[in-house]
Amino acid sequence: MSKFEWIWLAIFIISSFLIVYHHVGYPWLLKMYLKYRTRKINKGNERRFEFNHSDYFRPSITVIVPAYNEEAWIAQKIRNLAMVDYPRDKLRVEIYCDGCTDNTVDIAQQTIQEATCADTLFIIHDCKQNRGKVAVINEAMNSVDTDLTTFSDVSAITSIDALLIAERHFENPDVGVVNGQYVLYESGSAGEEKYWEYQCDMKFAEAKMATAIGAHGAFYIFRTALFTPLGTSIINDDFIIPMEIVSRGYEAVYDNNVIATEMEPTDLSDDFSRRLRISAGNMQQAMFLGKLFHPRFRRVAFAFFSGKGLRLLTPYLMLAMFISSIMLMDNHLFFGMVLAQSLIYAVGIACWLFPAVTNIKTFQLVHYVLMGHTANLIGGIKYLVNRCRA
Repeated sequence: MSKFEWIWLAIFIISSFLIVYHHVGYPWLLKMYLKYRTRKINKGNERRFEFNHSDYFRPSITVIVPAYNEEAWIAQKIRNLAMVDYPRDKLRVEIYCDGCTDNTVDIAQQTIQEATCADTLFIIHDCKQNRGKVAVINEAMNSVDTDLTTFSDVSAITSIDALLIAERHFENPDVGVVNGQYVLYESGSAGEEKYWEYQCDMKFAEAKMATAIGAHGAFYIFRTALFTPLGTSIINDDFIIPMEIVSRGYEAVYDNNVIATEMEPTDLSDDFSRRLRISAGNMQQAMFLGKLFHPRFRRVAFAFFSGKGLRLLTPYLMLAMFISSIMLMDNHLFFGMVLAQSLIYAVGIACWLFPAVTNIKTFQLVHYVLMGHTANLIGGIKYLVNRCRA
């Protein structure tokens, strides 16, 4: 082999190893870790909606719900929060209507007048100008004076005992954030459903091994005192906020007994655009929180690199693997690798051009994964280009 062939071989080996490690090896390591680790079992809710002496000592909580043109879901969200089991003198719900142009504000004001909402303190903020979620979060946090703060999306229904289960974790002074399990009420595709099942399993395992990596805007709760104002350019606020807290030495817990169910079906026509924005946020958060890759963070650094870091790198590794295979295809083994990769990419393209092909579940899963990596590539590059121009 020539010198250049050795270089291409090294590129192929490294890129293929990292791809396989990220998708297979890392999940397997997490699975083995959980298998030999005793799990802590959450006891049931002993309060059962009745006053309990321990209620005197529970932390106070503010639930913040940012809303923009959510007239379809706002009433359901308010009724859900009115049903959450938590001492009413320790709970406050603030809904920030961010320059809504529909009937979100009127519906919210009407709903909190219902008898079921009478015992809960609801505050509706009617912001006349749309400023974006980050600005709303910064403004909201300026006035929060409770022990804990919860962020929750309008379209996500929270389990009734979510706050009771979550607040128990804060009895440990090292815990700074608690994340809940994200569940789809109605998935847009089998691929999306499998993806979120995979993500929930990964988050649970990562939290047991090191710390929960990021959170989901559907529901997460943190110590109010640990919040730091967000920069106006932040994209994935639900990742930056908890990981900033982790970077300060606190633990992020993932509790799969705390459940947030997404009620709004995925709009497949807008799914790729949404994933582009998330991917741009992934690039931003890797740069913003690059210190978490440092070995001094030990298990957190390992999980951050193996999960988020390699997810960001995967599309580039896939390109490197494909190109290096082509450069070595005089060898029968690499000729076969080129054919195999081409077939996988052909399936993805066929599903994109002919949506009916996605009726085959295996093809649908391949398409969903490839579209995610494509969005990861394009979104990341767009963020870097726009950052250089700024």
